[in-house]
This record gives sequence, C-alpha cells and structure tokens, in this order.
Amino acid sequence: MRIALAVGLCLLSLLPFAAVETGAANAKDSAKNRPSPTSVRESYRTRLNNNMVTIMAGSAQATDLTIVQDIAAALDDGEALRVVPMVGQGPAQSLKDVMFMRGVDMGITHTNVLKHFARTGEVGPGIESQVTYVAKLFNEEMHVVARAETSDLGALEGKTVNIGVAGSGAEITARLVFEALSITVREVHLNEADALAKLKTGGIDATVVVAGKPTPILSQLDRGDGLKFLGVPYIKGLEADYYPAVLDNSDYPALVEDGARVDTISVCAVLVSFNWKTDSTRYRKIDRFVDRFFSNFDAFQVAPRHPKWRQVNFAATLEGWKRSPASQAWIDRAKSVAAADPSTQARFDTFLAEADTGPASASPEEQAKLFRAFVEWSKTQDQN
Repeated sequence: MRIALAVGLCLLSLLPFAAVETGAANAKDSAKNRPSPTSVRESYRTRLNNNMVTIMAGSAQATDLTIVQDIAAALDDGEALRVVPMVGQGPAQSLKDVMFMRGVDMGITHTNVLKHFARTGEVGPGIESQVTYVAKLFNEEMHVVARAETSDLGALEGKTVNIGVAGSGAEITARLVFEALSITVREVHLNEADALAKLKTGGIDATVVVAGKPTPILSQLDRGDGLKFLGVPYIKGLEADYYPAVLDNSDYPALVEDGARVDTISVCAVLVSFNWKTDSTRYRKIDRFVDRFFSNFDAFQVAPRHPKWRQVNFAATLEGWKRSPASQAWIDRAKSVAAADPSTQARFDTFLAEADTGPASASPEEQAKLFRAFVEWSKTQDQN
C-alpha cells in the first residue's frame, strides 16, 4: 500500500513537466507552420505588383494627367486592380517611355506623334510592330496664345514663338502645322508656365499649347493678362492628321467673348502600350486593365470626370496601327454577346461601321452614345 502511494505521488509530480514539454512542442509546431515575415512581405509584394498598372500622362498641368487620374479614380478597387498615374513630359516622351522605360505599362500620346516617329525612325525602325493602341481617346486642341494686339496667325511670321520643350508633342505639332501654313517663326523651347509668364511681359510673341480643352493652365488666365487665342486655318495639307476644332466662351470665358468662337485644329489622343507577348506577365496586366476599363465605360460619363470622356469611343480604329490583342479580344467578345439578339447585332455593326468611317458619319458624342447603349445592354444580359 505504501509502495503504491509512493509511486502515485511520483507520477503526479511528473505531470507539470509533461505538460510543459507538450506545450513547448505545440508552440514549436505552430511557429514552424507560421509564414516567416520575409514570405509575408514577398507575397504582398507579388500581389501588389501583379495587380498594378502604370499610365504615363503629360505634365502636371496637362489634360492628359486629369484623364489618367479619372481612370484611377473609377477603376481602382484595392488589391484587385490599382492604376498608378505617372507625371510625364508630354505625348512624345510618353511614347518613348512606353517603349523603353522600365515599369511603364501604358501612356497617352498623339496620332501625329506616332506617325512622326514611324516616318523619321527616331526611336528605331518598325515602331508599328512594337506599339499597340489600347484605345483611341479624344481630340486635343491646338491653342495658339498671343498678345492681344496680334492680328492673326500670319502675323507671327519671323516672331518669337514658344513651341514647347525640345522633343515634346507640342514641338512636333507646331512645326508640322507652321510648315504646312508656310509660316516661319523664331522657335524657343519653354514649359507652359514659363512661356505664359514671358508672354505676359512681352518676352515672347506667342506660345503653342496642345491639350484637351479646357486645359487647366489656360483656364487660369484672366482678361487682364492681355492675351488672346489665334485661329488656325484647317487647310487641305492638314486634313490627313488633324480635325477641325473650335474654342469658345464655354471653354475659356476669360479669353473668348460670349458668342464668339476661335477656329483651330485638333489631334487625336490615344492610349498605347508596348506589344507584349500574350503569354507574358505584362500582357496579362494589360488584359486585366482592358476588361475593367471597357466594362466600366459609363463611370467616365458623369461628373466629376473630364468632359472629354464624352468623345471617347473604345471601338474606334486607328488606321495603320495594331490594336492591342486585349482590346480586340474584348470587342470580339462583346460582339459575340450582341449576336444573340439580331436587333442588338445590327446596332453594334452600325456602331463599328461609324467608328471606322470617322467624324463624317457620326460625331464622337454620337459614337460614344452608341457604345454606352451597347455596354448597358451587355450588362443586362450578364445579369440574366
């Protein structure tokens, strides 16, 4: 009896030690299964970068940056997709950045800039196969701002005119347009803010700004600045690359009298990307962006989005250039959905035809209205 009692007491005394050993073993197993801080960070870094796209825009004062900020505001949804706007140096540099700068997925450039680089080979041969367009966007107007005493564009012959920083889209457009109009100016290369400051004090005679109206930096001008817009005639030599445009009081109350208009020209802005292989990570990022961008078209048609969105038609074609496979695939899928209803198919075919034939058959606003109607129909089909 005494021996049994002694054995029992010994066993009881060992229980706390056994419990400690068991707890230590469980803690060790738990620590072994817990992800390391390094693996947690790497997992988050991978998710963040795989779901992020960057878009190179124009300068901080450009309409392009406002447009890219609109895209980010409308499409960002946390870790699933994040759009990062990048402040750039205009459409010419944005195209170069898309082609050569690491980390740039897309950028906004101009159609005449694309043609210029294709013709000159400045960024290497075969640019048509290296760059694809995600979507044609809207037209950006050529603003020629001069002193109030300047009569017309021809009066700038031999005068000092800022055509934008060297290598910029404004420089390319200004040179091509002045050459077509047989006007020779003394070129200077300033950013928009410095040019306007010099223009106000008489340091230069005019400055050229190519941006979607109303562009912020020109909207800040006052009547007391003594400046005006000069008209740009839409001659035959400009018809291939430009569209007629108008600046009026609703665009710039301080520079255009109520009821007056200033005729000018515009060039099409386009969202481009590098022509990545369809099995690459970079392409998959573009594909994810396109699906969300095109499917949420209506989000860009309401305030506070820029009024230029009302001109956008995602299905419009850019002659001589390849559409991004991601964009083409989305349009093809949308067309196949529309085929389920003959009346919708007819409307969509009409829409595509108008997109291809340009402004002669339908205004950008009318084309955009057709596309909005189609997208709305597609949404109702998806819900059924």
